[in-house]
Amino acid sequence: MSRLILVKHSLPEIDPMVPASAWRLSDEGRRRCAGLADRLARFGPTRIVASDEPKATETGHLVAVRLGLPFATAPGLHEHDRTGVPFLPADAFASRIEDLFRRPTALILGRESASEAAARFGAALDAVLGAHPAETVAVVAHGTVIALWVAARTGCDGLALWRRLDLPAMVVVSPPDGVTVEVIERAWEAQTG
Repeated sequence: MSRLILVKHSLPEIDPMVPASAWRLSDEGRRRCAGLADRLARFGPTRIVASDEPKATETGHLVAVRLGLPFATAPGLHEHDRTGVPFLPADAFASRIEDLFRRPTALILGRESASEAAARFGAALDAVLGAHPAETVAVVAHGTVIALWVAARTGCDGLALWRRLDLPAMVVVSPPDGVTVEVIERAWEAQTG
Protein backbone atom coordinates (compact mmCIF):
# COMPACT_ATOMS: atom_id res chain seq x y z
CA MET A 1 0.00 0.00 0.00
CA SER A 2 1.35 3.41 -0.87
CA ARG A 3 1.81 6.01 1.82
CA LEU A 4 2.22 9.73 1.85
CA ILE A 5 4.84 11.16 4.16
CA LEU A 6 4.39 14.86 4.86
CA VAL A 7 7.65 16.42 6.00
CA LYS A 8 7.90 19.83 7.58
CA HIS A 9 11.13 21.40 6.31
CA SER A 10 14.24 21.67 8.45
CA LEU A 11 15.41 24.65 10.50
CA PRO A 12 15.78 27.85 8.43
CA GLU A 13 18.08 30.81 8.91
CA ILE A 14 15.61 33.43 10.15
CA ASP A 15 16.15 36.87 8.68
CA PRO A 16 13.47 39.40 9.71
CA MET A 17 14.39 41.53 6.67
CA VAL A 18 13.58 38.72 4.20
CA PRO A 19 10.13 37.17 3.65
CA ALA A 20 9.88 33.73 5.28
CA SER A 21 9.03 32.26 1.87
CA ALA A 22 12.61 33.10 0.78
CA TRP A 23 14.45 31.76 3.83
CA ARG A 24 17.13 29.15 3.29
CA LEU A 25 18.26 26.47 5.70
CA SER A 26 20.61 27.33 8.54
CA ASP A 27 23.79 25.31 9.11
CA GLU A 28 21.95 23.42 11.86
CA GLY A 29 19.02 22.88 9.51
CA ARG A 30 21.30 21.28 6.92
CA ARG A 31 22.83 19.05 9.63
CA ARG A 32 19.37 17.93 10.76
CA CYS A 33 18.61 16.67 7.25
CA ALA A 34 20.92 13.66 7.77
CA GLY A 35 18.91 12.51 10.80
CA LEU A 36 15.68 13.26 8.96
CA ALA A 37 16.78 11.06 6.05
CA ASP A 38 17.66 8.24 8.42
CA ARG A 39 14.24 8.41 10.15
CA LEU A 40 12.42 8.73 6.84
CA ALA A 41 14.15 5.65 5.38
CA ARG A 42 12.18 3.29 7.61
CA PHE A 43 8.98 4.22 5.73
CA GLY A 44 10.48 3.25 2.36
CA PRO A 45 9.91 6.39 0.33
CA THR A 46 10.45 5.98 -3.40
CA ARG A 47 10.76 9.67 -4.21
CA ILE A 48 10.95 13.12 -2.63
CA VAL A 49 8.84 16.02 -3.88
CA ALA A 50 9.19 19.48 -2.30
CA SER A 51 7.64 22.88 -2.18
CA ASP A 52 9.50 25.43 -4.26
CA GLU A 53 10.27 27.56 -1.19
CA PRO A 54 14.07 27.40 -0.64
CA LYS A 55 13.96 25.91 2.88
CA ALA A 56 11.75 23.05 1.69
CA THR A 57 13.63 22.56 -1.57
CA GLU A 58 16.96 22.36 0.27
CA THR A 59 15.53 19.94 2.82
CA GLY A 60 14.09 17.70 0.13
CA HIS A 61 17.22 17.75 -1.99
CA LEU A 62 19.56 16.92 0.91
CA VAL A 63 17.32 14.04 2.01
CA ALA A 64 16.95 12.71 -1.55
CA VAL A 65 20.72 12.74 -2.08
CA ARG A 66 21.33 10.91 1.19
CA LEU A 67 18.71 8.27 0.35
CA GLY A 68 19.55 8.04 -3.35
CA LEU A 69 15.99 8.91 -4.39
CA PRO A 70 14.56 10.95 -7.26
CA PHE A 71 13.83 14.56 -6.32
CA ALA A 72 11.59 17.24 -7.80
CA THR A 73 9.66 20.32 -6.77
CA ALA A 74 5.96 20.79 -7.48
CA PRO A 75 3.71 23.85 -7.58
CA GLY A 76 1.11 24.50 -4.90
CA LEU A 77 2.98 22.89 -2.00
CA HIS A 78 4.09 26.24 -0.57
CA GLU A 79 3.18 27.53 2.88
CA HIS A 80 0.01 29.47 3.67
CA ASP A 81 0.45 32.66 1.62
CA ARG A 82 1.61 35.35 4.03
CA THR A 83 2.73 37.83 1.39
CA GLY A 84 2.87 41.34 2.81
CA VAL A 85 2.84 40.26 6.46
CA PRO A 86 5.81 41.78 8.33
CA PHE A 87 8.04 39.68 10.55
CA LEU A 88 6.26 39.06 13.85
CA PRO A 89 7.71 38.11 17.25
CA ALA A 90 7.07 34.44 18.10
CA ASP A 91 4.20 35.08 20.53
CA ALA A 92 2.39 37.46 18.15
CA PHE A 93 2.85 35.03 15.25
CA ALA A 94 1.51 32.10 17.32
CA SER A 95 -1.52 34.19 18.29
CA ARG A 96 -2.30 34.94 14.63
CA ILE A 97 -1.88 31.28 13.69
CA GLU A 98 -4.28 30.29 16.50
CA ASP A 99 -6.81 32.71 15.03
CA LEU A 100 -6.20 31.28 11.55
CA PHE A 101 -7.08 27.77 12.75
CA ARG A 102 -10.08 28.98 14.77
CA ARG A 103 -11.60 30.97 11.91
CA PRO A 104 -10.70 28.96 8.80
CA THR A 105 -12.74 30.96 6.29
CA ALA A 106 -11.56 34.40 7.46
CA LEU A 107 -8.61 36.21 5.94
CA ILE A 108 -6.41 36.46 9.06
CA LEU A 109 -2.81 36.54 7.94
CA GLY A 110 -1.65 37.22 4.40
CA ARG A 111 -3.52 36.44 1.19
CA GLU A 112 -5.19 33.08 1.97
CA SER A 113 -7.67 31.90 4.52
CA ALA A 114 -6.93 28.59 6.22
CA SER A 115 -9.59 26.92 4.08
CA GLU A 116 -8.11 28.30 0.87
CA ALA A 117 -4.60 27.21 1.85
CA ALA A 118 -5.76 23.70 2.74
CA ALA A 119 -7.67 23.35 -0.55
CA ARG A 120 -4.73 24.58 -2.62
CA PHE A 121 -2.29 22.30 -0.78
CA GLY A 122 -4.69 19.36 -1.10
CA ALA A 123 -5.01 19.89 -4.86
CA ALA A 124 -1.20 19.97 -5.15
CA LEU A 125 -0.91 16.74 -3.13
CA ASP A 126 -3.55 15.11 -5.34
CA ALA A 127 -1.49 16.06 -8.41
CA VAL A 128 1.71 14.64 -6.91
CA LEU A 129 0.02 11.41 -5.84
CA GLY A 130 -1.77 11.14 -9.18
CA ALA A 131 1.57 11.30 -10.96
CA HIS A 132 3.00 8.55 -8.70
CA PRO A 133 0.00 6.39 -7.73
CA ALA A 134 1.79 3.24 -6.61
CA GLU A 135 4.63 4.94 -4.76
CA THR A 136 5.40 6.06 -1.25
CA VAL A 137 6.06 9.75 -1.72
CA ALA A 138 7.67 12.05 0.83
CA VAL A 139 6.46 15.62 0.32
CA VAL A 140 8.56 18.29 1.97
CA ALA A 141 6.38 21.27 2.75
CA HIS A 142 5.41 23.55 5.64
CA GLY A 143 3.85 23.25 9.07
CA THR A 144 0.68 25.27 8.63
CA VAL A 145 -0.48 23.70 5.37
CA ILE A 146 0.44 20.23 6.59
CA ALA A 147 -1.55 20.70 9.80
CA LEU A 148 -4.52 22.23 7.93
CA TRP A 149 -4.65 19.38 5.41
CA VAL A 150 -4.23 16.61 7.99
CA ALA A 151 -6.94 18.17 10.17
CA ALA A 152 -9.32 18.40 7.21
CA ARG A 153 -8.69 14.74 6.26
CA THR A 154 -8.65 13.17 9.71
CA GLY A 155 -10.66 15.47 11.97
CA CYS A 156 -7.71 15.92 14.33
CA ASP A 157 -7.05 19.23 16.07
CA GLY A 158 -4.99 21.07 13.45
CA LEU A 159 -3.72 23.72 15.83
CA ALA A 160 -2.49 21.07 18.27
CA LEU A 161 -0.75 19.29 15.41
CA TRP A 162 0.80 22.56 14.20
CA ARG A 163 2.22 23.12 17.68
CA ARG A 164 3.74 19.60 17.74
CA LEU A 165 5.63 19.87 14.46
CA ASP A 166 9.27 20.77 14.97
CA LEU A 167 11.89 21.59 12.33
CA PRO A 168 11.89 19.02 10.74
CA ALA A 169 8.94 16.76 11.55
CA MET A 170 6.91 14.10 9.71
CA VAL A 171 3.29 13.04 9.47
CA VAL A 172 2.76 9.67 7.79
CA VAL A 173 -0.67 9.07 6.23
CA SER A 174 -2.20 6.29 4.16
CA PRO A 175 -3.96 7.64 1.10
CA PRO A 176 -6.61 7.68 -0.14
CA ASP A 177 -8.40 7.56 3.22
CA GLY A 178 -6.03 10.04 4.88
CA VAL A 179 -5.66 8.11 8.10
CA THR A 180 -2.74 9.37 10.15
CA VAL A 181 -0.38 6.52 10.85
CA GLU A 182 2.30 8.31 12.81
CA VAL A 183 3.49 11.79 13.79
CA ILE A 184 7.21 12.19 14.36
CA GLU A 185 7.66 15.55 16.03
CA ARG A 186 11.46 15.80 16.11
CA ALA A 187 12.31 13.87 12.95
CA TRP A 188 16.03 14.59 12.95
CA GLU A 189 16.69 12.84 16.26
CA ALA A 190 17.82 9.24 16.43
CA GLN A 191 14.98 6.79 16.91
CA THR A 192 14.83 5.22 20.36
CA GLY A 193 13.41 1.88 21.37
